[in-house]
Amino acid sequence: MSRVPAPAAHAYGPGPDQFLEVTLPGGDAPAPVVVVVHGGFWRAPYGIELARPLAADLAAAGWAAVAVEYRRVGAGGGWPTTLADVAAALDALPDLPVAARLDLTDVTVVGHSAGGHLAAWAAGRSRLPDGAPGASPRVPVTALVSQAGVLDLDAAVAAGLGDGATVDLLGGTPAEVPDRYAAADPVRLLPTGVPALCVHGEDDTTVPPEQSRRYAAAATAAGDVVEVAVVPGDHMAAIDLDGPAWRRVVEWLTARRTAAADRTTLES
Repeated sequence: MSRVPAPAAHAYGPGPDQFLEVTLPGGDAPAPVVVVVHGGFWRAPYGIELARPLAADLAAAGWAAVAVEYRRVGAGGGWPTTLADVAAALDALPDLPVAARLDLTDVTVVGHSAGGHLAAWAAGRSRLPDGAPGASPRVPVTALVSQAGVLDLDAAVAAGLGDGATVDLLGGTPAEVPDRYAAADPVRLLPTGVPALCVHGEDDTTVPPEQSRRYAAAATAAGDVVEVAVVPGDHMAAIDLDGPAWRRVVEWLTARRTAAADRTTLES
């Protein structure tokens, strides 16, 4: 892999946690984009440092990598701020100084844990009604990778995942704030119309693999193409650069990029 420059930070909002970091591959041509959304059950102690190694690895392999920071619960986040921030970060991409290096016709969103929720939600934004946080996306998502993602919020609440993290994010249970769950739950925003990969560690007790399986079953029933890869490891194994989960992600992304290049060659 080639050496890549250090990431460049760009604000998409006025707050200290409203920024993204772009790491570009070598060369001058536009590159396919992978947006990396970190996890941490949407809570303030966990930040963009979890996404940076993945972004650097992707840029070294030829993608324009965008790591996103956002306001989290306990630091100005929650409903609707956290979701609106992720939407704003994506929609800011065409205005960045480096926009000429970003192929915005090919934008994959990758997210781990709570970041998997936000990535899958971003993939379904086009189904949001007018006026909902994140509706009317400016930059369409063309593929999704969920790494041990929280993809079914009703099930997450029922299982008590993250010691009530979903309730903290949305400010209540599904019975108390049903409209928020309708607008925030990835499994309710299907079909997205984009291909997806759900990677999950078989020994994950933090976010059980059933989350990926439930989402994939619902997405497939709705007509989407979703692959589930259950691999050895626990919850954090999904973001281990040397582990099988990350290798599967890179393989999947590479196969998509190769197929896109082949189509371009045939059409030219």
